[in-house]
Amino acid sequence: MLAIIATIVALGARLNSEFFTPEKDYTALVIIEGVIVTDPSRLAVFKSLEEEERVKGVIIRINSPGGTTAGGEELYEAINRLREQKPVVAVINELGASAAYMSAIATDRIFARRLSIVGSIGVLFQSVDASGLMDTIGIDFDKVASGPLKAEPDLDEAMSDEVRASLQSLVDDSFNWFVDIVADRRGLTRTETMALSDGRIINGRVALNVGLIDEIGGQREAIDWLEGQDVEKDLPVWQVYPRAESFEERFIRLLGEQASSVVGINRALPAKLPLDGLISFWQL
Repeated sequence: MLAIIATIVALGARLNSEFFTPEKDYTALVIIEGVIVTDPSRLAVFKSLEEEERVKGVIIRINSPGGTTAGGEELYEAINRLREQKPVVAVINELGASAAYMSAIATDRIFARRLSIVGSIGVLFQSVDASGLMDTIGIDFDKVASGPLKAEPDLDEAMSDEVRASLQSLVDDSFNWFVDIVADRRGLTRTETMALSDGRIINGRVALNVGLIDEIGGQREAIDWLEGQDVEKDLPVWQVYPRAESFEERFIRLLGEQASSVVGINRALPAKLPLDGLISFWQL
């Protein structure tokens, strides 16, 4: 088995070494899709784009319902830093909601389709009250905590007024920051922004009318806009990815996965981990 792993790793290393990197000027394409969480490898991509002189402009293509509020903040700040170095434009395809919209507003220009889903400006904290279920099956939990708000909310009891007030304060503070950056980046008053920040989703046509996006269009229109920012229209557009694993990193990871499979650790772990903490996420 180790011989097979070594062969796979060696082949992957060879493919990585042969991966084509443009030697001339180009427009970079970054794709943000799926659930947004904090991601060091993605931060490294944005930092490299800041420093790469051959990158003359950046298109950020978005198709995401949002994610954790911290993940959205991380992306917002990374794109802000990139925007200070070179023109950056966002293209919202099917969906650019909540933390994904937070990312879009950091760019210089936002394009969306007429029927793209945009908005869902807000922050959410969810918890489960399973106290009724616990009572039904006869399970009771005891806990010793350093303070009344430690480990709250607790799934085995209804949320108290004190806990609810504490969590509401947390949500409100994060929400106010979200509203402030939307107002600042979109040139709206706080009153105008608050009217759009009740969590609603809207389509691209309405978003254009209320000032949440700049133009109707897609990547072609984004390239036209970049041309107006002195980025040559005929430059190739190259999608950029996080740095590939090194030979050693890949070998260690595959070896660890093989060992976990042998001892059965992987079967003890959940297939999916929930989003923890505050989320800025549009839910069906």
